[in-house]
Amino acid sequence: MSQHQLIVTILGSDKTGILSEIATTVSEAQCNILDSRQAVYGQEFSLTMIIEGSQSAITRAECTVPPLCQRLDLLSMMKRTSHHEKQNLDHLFHVEFSGEDTAGLIEAVTGFFAKRNASISAFRQATYKSAECKNECMRCKFVVNMPASEDFAALESELTALFEELNVTGKVVDKHIKESNEHASSW
Repeated sequence: MSQHQLIVTILGSDKTGILSEIATTVSEAQCNILDSRQAVYGQEFSLTMIIEGSQSAITRAECTVPPLCQRLDLLSMMKRTSHHEKQNLDHLFHVEFSGEDTAGLIEAVTGFFAKRNASISAFRQATYKSAECKNECMRCKFVVNMPASEDFAALESELTALFEELNVTGKVVDKHIKESNEHASSW
């Protein structure tokens, strides 16, 4: 039997048990959660997941998730998609930078990678107060994938120059080369 996929995004005020109720509804529709990302921002909840099931199971999910979200005062958005495949991760590396939170930082760094046809597969950014910054500080992490043919040393040099120009500190770590503290916890 052919499997179908549905991308589901849910947003709203965070309440205890939301994830459990959503997972129960997906399971009762006879769908499987293939991949998901969930986060709480202050008092707000965000979930994006891709679910899989038969055509009738996906239709059931499309009919049962919105009423659940309405009952829980959440917004939902769904889109059917083609077969879910893992990303081709030719050359994976992590990029981290931090400094004073100024307009255009994220745009400059994401633009740097867009010009090099890189795929940003994960992104995390947070602001915080610090004596080091006049205003708020920011910390940002990307997981980036580029073709293996790219010159990592040149990329690292160009990115370091961009960080200097933007007045932030940062680093790029080639995930094909293991760091001595690779298993250390991170923020």
